[in-house]
Amino acid sequence: MPDPSALPPLTDALALARALGRLVRAETAPWLHQEVARRMAERLPVIKQAPERWLDWWGFTGGGAAAVQAVWPQARRSVAEPTAALAERSRQALHAPWWAWGARRQAAAQPVWLTGDVPPAQAQMLWANLVLHAAADPAAMLAAWHRALAVDGFVMFSTFGPDTLRELRAVYSAAGWPAPHPPYTDMHDLGDLMVHGGFADPVMDQEIIRLTWSSPEALLAELRTLGGHLGAARTPGLRTPRWRARLLAALAERAGADGRIGMSFELVYGHAYKAPPRPARGEPVTVSLEALRATLPKHRP
Repeated sequence: MPDPSALPPLTDALALARALGRLVRAETAPWLHQEVARRMAERLPVIKQAPERWLDWWGFTGGGAAAVQAVWPQARRSVAEPTAALAERSRQALHAPWWAWGARRQAAAQPVWLTGDVPPAQAQMLWANLVLHAAADPAAMLAAWHRALAVDGFVMFSTFGPDTLRELRAVYSAAGWPAPHPPYTDMHDLGDLMVHGGFADPVMDQEIIRLTWSSPEALLAELRTLGGHLGAARTPGLRTPRWRARLLAALAERAGADGRIGMSFELVYGHAYKAPPRPARGEPVTVSLEALRATLPKHRP
């Protein structure tokens, strides 16, 4: 695959900033994010060693704190947020009443960082629910995850796959419009990207879920809560009322016999470890005498 650092950005930075600003004002994380977090958490019991510390990447957006803590209540959580406003929102969510001393102590043990300030090599697990597809630079985000993890720590993440919103893409294509979202990466390419980023033993799988809405307006309103159109190739400026009316009519034509409009979402799940660093070619390798003895066959007297 091509060098990830040479790839153009997938998302528009200004559109992403606006979407993150809307999230600050939202009451909760999007419903779909909470549902995917629940499904991700169902996979956690296969991990043999529960982490002592885990990092919730874009914690408010991911909406997965309760799902993870239900599986591993003793694991200490910290949060990494992409903006100062979302970091403050996450800090407020940790506040407890003054009389709840135990809860206040637990909240104090859950620091909230900006993503650029996360201390390296601290977390045994990094949890990132439905954030990778929104990254302006996915390779840089993977590198940040790798840096934040302790050796032998692991990442659990989900993202949208290329079959997401294929019905909406068909509407746009038929009208001659560019794609309504940034390109979503195939899970096999994501696995290659993770190996390129230094992760070991990536395991990828996916599932398709289908959601329906009662009207085109309800559909577009919910898609807006998911971030809206973040693609770098998005049309600059505002669309006209005539364009919106045409879109609503095209979506209404796709309603099923029950009058509801369906959209598919491909959910890609990934899991990988941070392996110990390998010595560079030509560097000396030091082996202790005890380790060398352990490799020798044991002689019977």
